[in-house]
Amino acid sequence: MTNGNTLLALFGLVITIIMMTRGIHGAVFFGIILTVIAGMIFNLIDTPEQVVGAVPSIAPTFGAVFTAFGDPSFYTATMLGIILTFLFVDFFDNAGTLVAVANQAGLMKDNKLPRAGRALFADSIASLVGSIFGTSTTTSYIESSAGVASGARSGFASLVTAGFFLLALFFFPVLSVVTAPVTAPALIIVGVLMVSSLGNIQWNRFEIAVPSFLTIIAMPLSYSIATGIAAGFIFYPITMLVKGRGKEIHPVMYIFFVIFVLYFMFLTE
Repeated sequence: MTNGNTLLALFGLVITIIMMTRGIHGAVFFGIILTVIAGMIFNLIDTPEQVVGAVPSIAPTFGAVFTAFGDPSFYTATMLGIILTFLFVDFFDNAGTLVAVANQAGLMKDNKLPRAGRALFADSIASLVGSIFGTSTTTSYIESSAGVASGARSGFASLVTAGFFLLALFFFPVLSVVTAPVTAPALIIVGVLMVSSLGNIQWNRFEIAVPSFLTIIAMPLSYSIATGIAAGFIFYPITMLVKGRGKEIHPVMYIFFVIFVLYFMFLTE
């Protein structure tokens, strides 16, 4: 509690909570702005020296991924394991994020995500293009729920966000003030909004409660949505089979059970 950044994050959290409770539209955005101002006043955030900066060159990383294809050492079992690990993490992180955000937005229908194939295809294209440009894995991010909390419900909101990201390439000196303590309050508020979905879980049924709890608790402890999903997919078939409800489980779940067990045994290193 004596750390300045911690106090700054708590300030932003309190301010955002007050505005959210009062029903102020754009409370999350205004909370970020006020937190940035407070951070600069108390010298916790450096004041930008310029407004517009040169767009960083992509030359050092663009297309670098293709250079490995000509190296014989690339085609090894170890590299295959790395590729499968990236596939696993990207797919299930994305799937978990899509379901969580869609559920928060009220877009789920009969526990299914409409047009999920299109969303996964968009994520696949983004990951492919991102790797060519040399970025970290480009995937759906849980921060999208901040937009949903502000009222976003359609693809138009995503297009607006993409447009602002494009502008950020030129105004990144100014946007550098949005540090982790500034964004933390927004994500905490989003967590409060999303946790309401837990009320739909049948906590009075132990065979449901166990995999649900392990899924929830494994995500923050491992800092991975995919790991949390894996924990749930392992214990759900076990508890349902022991309970005598194995016929209610889709056959694909048993396949994922084996895959996730093998993943933790061989690929997590």
